[in-house]
Amino acid sequence: MADYKLNDIVMMKKPHPCGTNRWQIIRVGADIKIQCTGCGHIVMMTRHNFDKRMKKVLERADNEED
Repeated sequence: MADYKLNDIVMMKKPHPCGTNRWQIIRVGADIKIQCTGCGHIVMMTRHNFDKRMKKVLERADNEED
């Protein structure tokens, strides 16, 4: 299982048609919802499909939980 959290910026294996390959994770659960940082398009997919299609985490979110 990959190590990603809410608000992380990830790179997917295939770029979005708008030309950007940076996605922000906006929902984590049984399904993952990601938003394109270029055009704002939102995609929801199962965690299994997300794990297969994600290439790497580009930026970690600074989630400070006390």
